[in-house]
Amino acid sequence: MVPDIGRGSRTHGLLVYLYGPGRREEHTDAHLVGSWDGFAPDPGRDTSPDPDPKITLARLTAALDLRVKQAGDRGPAKHVWHCSVRTAPGDRRFSDEEWNAVAQRIVHATGIAPDGDPDGCRWIAVRHAADHIHIVATLVRGDLRNPRLNYDFNKAQAECRRIEKEMGLRRLDAGDGTAAKNPTSAEKFKAERTGRPETPRETLREAVRRALAGAEDEKEFFTRLHEAGLRVKVRHAPSGDALGYNVALPGDRNRDGEPVWYPGSKLSPDLSLPKIRRRLADGTVERTATPASGGRADSSPPARERRSATAIAERAAVLLDSGGDGEAAAQLVGVGELLDAVAQTSPAATRTELAAAARTFERATRSHVQAERADTRALRSAARGIIRAGGALGRGEDGGTTAMLLSTLVLVTLAAAHWHSARGHAQQAHASRQTAEHLRTAYRQAATTPMRTLHEQGRALPDAQRRAYETTIRAALPNHGVREDGVPAKTDALVATLAQAEKAGHDPEALLRQAIDMRELDTATDVNDVLVWRLRRIAQLPAHPGATPRRPKDSTSNPKSSANRTSNRTTPATGVRPVAPTPRNRPPRR
Repeated sequence: MVPDIGRGSRTHGLLVYLYGPGRREEHTDAHLVGSWDGFAPDPGRDTSPDPDPKITLARLTAALDLRVKQAGDRGPAKHVWHCSVRTAPGDRRFSDEEWNAVAQRIVHATGIAPDGDPDGCRWIAVRHAADHIHIVATLVRGDLRNPRLNYDFNKAQAECRRIEKEMGLRRLDAGDGTAAKNPTSAEKFKAERTGRPETPRETLREAVRRALAGAEDEKEFFTRLHEAGLRVKVRHAPSGDALGYNVALPGDRNRDGEPVWYPGSKLSPDLSLPKIRRRLADGTVERTATPASGGRADSSPPARERRSATAIAERAAVLLDSGGDGEAAAQLVGVGELLDAVAQTSPAATRTELAAAARTFERATRSHVQAERADTRALRSAARGIIRAGGALGRGEDGGTTAMLLSTLVLVTLAAAHWHSARGHAQQAHASRQTAEHLRTAYRQAATTPMRTLHEQGRALPDAQRRAYETTIRAALPNHGVREDGVPAKTDALVATLAQAEKAGHDPEALLRQAIDMRELDTATDVNDVLVWRLRRIAQLPAHPGATPRRPKDSTSNPKSSANRTSNRTTPATGVRPVAPTPRNRPPRR
């Protein structure tokens, strides 16, 4: 059950809309299901001898506005309180009597008309659809004072959660007051009227977050806002220091023809200028460009940055599993920036899903756990590097490293879901799981070509060589669906990767064990895919299997032939990077 609260100043105009046909003729049988005294005139069910809906509507307006007129200038400028209450899809249909009970509970909980208070505000509840009602109240009490409506939305939300439990409805996740402000009904109607796919508030929120991803300082942040085509207005103190900022979409104007400005704090609680400054200070990126850690010199800049970001994302997952609350909360903010960076530079095939993933994870970056002043330079540098490298292609090494990074980001978002769930953050945990689903879809799109090539390469190996690698896999993964009479075809990609790693000078058994030990595999949708990308990253194999692998640096071991695979391989080749013993440096398991 979802409440949506707004304020206005025209009682009659709102009633005309509620009793009218609606914008798409969706209003049917509009009528009252409750009122402050149970005797309010009802334009939809007028039983007088000569009914006239317009006259009855005027009488209802006058009755609601009576105390507002009596209060005169002492009344609030926006004296109309409007709350729609909607049941979730799949919930049973309520009777008028049940909706009346819901309305009475809402006006009591919010302080509009407390039970037993004869001076409560006047209110009505109008029903014109099966799944929701509209509560309209005028904000002057019988003693001509204004009601106390502090945190009315939070109180309405809490009452709806209780109603869901008592009436056997679908239980929605409880909010904690850290979510971004939802668009108002007026904003939604305006977007629909002007042909926009979403409200300006939502468009601006995403644009500001993308401008912030990996930004070096305030100057770069504001420059990116201008480059994104937004109107930007910075508020300055007499000293010249910036106090805040407002943004507007070109062409979005009010009835007076003026731009509709939104302060950053009204787009999202973490987009105010003071909080942006704190984020920039905590995670200031290096001013001088440095080579991507672990990148391949023969790769394109987007591919190198994505490979480097994969290792950084793995470390973020470790901190979510083992770090303190404040540090983990800071990592979530950094992961959000990394997702924003990947979304705006991704190949066309994955762009839609990654944009949805970044938007969804935005909810998971905020909770009442305050992000401590933690070092997020690694994540912010990864985001900055991805943006500076430009758009990635959906093929070749660009496409392969995109799949590699997305496979790891699925791990990170599942770790975020576990972290939030353990702390009772229901909405944030749900957002993290939804993000993982978007990332899985994008991964499947990005990995189709490289994984198909690897399957073909694995099947093309000589039978004796392939059986030897299958034996290695079976010994290392006895409980992951590997049959005694052979390995399923989908492990051909893993077989091909082990063969390429051995050709590049690595010990395949030791390398496979290192990949398995990095993190648990229980949350992996496809264990073989996860291991393929781990192996290709730690062995510095090309993400696109058609490229030529490099030999490990400073390696003195010679590639072993498949005929000599019975030798002892308990010690990894020198080209394999060892796993660090400390949990903060150890790559996460998956």
